[in-house]
Amino acid sequence: MLNPRNVKTVADARQIVEERKLTHVKVGLFDNDGIMLGKYMSREKFFSSLEKGFSFCDVILGWDSKDQLYDNVKYTGWHTGYPDAPVRILPESCREIPFEDGMLLFMGEFSDQAEAICPRGTLRRVIQKAESLGFEVQAALEYEFFLFRETPDSVREKGFRNLQPFTPDWFGYSILRNSVHSDLYQQILSLSQTMDFPLESVHTETGPGVIEAAIAVDSAIQAADKAALFKTFIKVLAQKNELMATFMAKWSADYPGQSGHIHLSLRHSDDNRSAFYDSAQEHGISQIQRHFIAGQQRLMPEFLAMLAPTVNSYTRIIPGFWAPTDATWGIENRTTALRVIPGSDQSQRVEYRLGSADANPYLALAAALASGLQGIINEWEPGDPVRGNAYEQQHPKELALPATLWEAAQRFKQSESARSMLGNDFVEHYAASREWEEREFRKHITDWEMDRYFEII
Repeated sequence: MLNPRNVKTVADARQIVEERKLTHVKVGLFDNDGIMLGKYMSREKFFSSLEKGFSFCDVILGWDSKDQLYDNVKYTGWHTGYPDAPVRILPESCREIPFEDGMLLFMGEFSDQAEAICPRGTLRRVIQKAESLGFEVQAALEYEFFLFRETPDSVREKGFRNLQPFTPDWFGYSILRNSVHSDLYQQILSLSQTMDFPLESVHTETGPGVIEAAIAVDSAIQAADKAALFKTFIKVLAQKNELMATFMAKWSADYPGQSGHIHLSLRHSDDNRSAFYDSAQEHGISQIQRHFIAGQQRLMPEFLAMLAPTVNSYTRIIPGFWAPTDATWGIENRTTALRVIPGSDQSQRVEYRLGSADANPYLALAAALASGLQGIINEWEPGDPVRGNAYEQQHPKELALPATLWEAAQRFKQSESARSMLGNDFVEHYAASREWEEREFRKHITDWEMDRYFEII
């Protein structure tokens, strides 16, 4: 019997479906917001699609996370009639879904014109730019997420207020918590192995019911696939246990926000040496790594919309809550936006700490990589590394980050570097989608406004 993770070709995909005598398989792909959408597909349709691709209504590239249609994008909309867009199936993405008695999941990505704005396609184009420069890209993503003793029905009945966390109080790195709830932790570990997003570590974070998981390093496209699947199926696992997991950037003003950190390194394609490590330099930082850091630092304000993609993302970027507030870097400094982790040929890397857990893994990784490559291409030099608490220090004005999603979208839309690395079609479409998101927020009256103004003003 063929192992799902040994499926590499169209022939392999046909073989494993036949071996399992499946009548249907599950096929899914990711939208702008990193949400997995898809369907069960009959065996006959799947076999045909492996060879020829299949069609998916392009509305999923033209609506938001609540299925509301963008009114400001060119690629799709009422003016196009929402036609089907072509999708290719990725045989090598085959996974077994442990909850569904041998069911297989295959991922897809948009092709032809839609590929220009497809999140996975966008990351793949940036990786190809790295390859053209002689580099192979390795990456690993890590996420914090909160668990609640709630269901999709109960949170709505409560109006998303007075939710009960999975565990009480602040208790980071707790052996007590992960031992008492070892059944759930073992389910998380088993799921990650079965679906091939293995975890390097998983532990409680500081705050009620919060867990942090670090996904093992892989090639960049595989790392993004694994991160996107992890976020999707952790939610599935939680709900099957009558719990809910959230990856929103900040759900309560009383607790730290949730991060989505990205670890990145480059290796030379010709001999597999680390492009970031130079034993003769201080902290082992090679000239290439210096340029890479400089690109990430300089372009962070311009690329922020890809790393902080929701209105809620900006409630996390405040001093003292473990989220950077300026485009700073330092050596092993967790108060900076970029943390250089010195090591060896195998471990020298940079951690992009700015990203929040709500970011689309494909786009967050594309932004972190594209900005670094721009630094290499232009031979930029970074500013001085921050020593001590970055929150308490003054930084150059050009390192200040946009304070709102609207501002971030404007910076992104005007970025020549973004257009050069990601393509005009993607920049226009994605910036418009973030403007839409902010406009949707402005339609609503918050509890804070009612409490502050209703009687007094």
